[in-house]
Amino acid sequence: MKAVHSNPDSQRPPQLARAIRRLERDVLSMGALVENSFRLSHQALFARSLTAAEKLPRLDKKIDRFYRQIESDCTAIMTLQAPTAQDLRCLSAFMQLVRDLERIGDYAKDLAEIAIKIFPYPPHTCLSEIEAMSLHAQAMLATSLGALADLDEVGGRSLKHLDDTVDDAYDRVYQTLAHQRDVQGVVEPIVLLALAIRCLERMADHATNIGQRVAYIVTGQRS
Repeated sequence: MKAVHSNPDSQRPPQLARAIRRLERDVLSMGALVENSFRLSHQALFARSLTAAEKLPRLDKKIDRFYRQIESDCTAIMTLQAPTAQDLRCLSAFMQLVRDLERIGDYAKDLAEIAIKIFPYPPHTCLSEIEAMSLHAQAMLATSLGALADLDEVGGRSLKHLDDTVDDAYDRVYQTLAHQRDVQGVVEPIVLLALAIRCLERMADHATNIGQRVAYIVTGQRS
């Protein structure tokens, strides 16, 4: 993934330019970790991979460390480096979007925990639709990070439209689970799947937020 191009370095003092370049690299590195955590949660839930599920807690700790470091670095740059108004806009958006990334990582860890609990039960009939929902949400995350790397306002704003597909899938699957009448035995797998689709719906929402924050970096306007 290419580096974020938030402002030409020639317009910045050298120390500030280095600090922002390092910050940009860290944000994209955090994004790559979150993408990996989402892929692992998908493998855990749909390929029933215990190995993938067991990797999530450690990966989530790395994501959390990036989040705390980036937030601290943004604050330090704002208070000590005399950034321009455009840089302040970028730093503010970074602080918000890394929170979105951190939440996606949390939901990925939650999905892995759900996967472990659901392992003993046979696959539900709606699992293929939930898997498609997960793949679409992962594509949304990739799109949002691509928009961030390129400062692509159009790509960032496109996430809002893509999110409708996940919302529609959530509504359909929820109705299927909520009105299932032929339940035999315990209802735990239905409850777990309801939690899983909620996680996926929220992950897509956070990917959409990242796209909106990219548009804000570029235009200075909040939609």
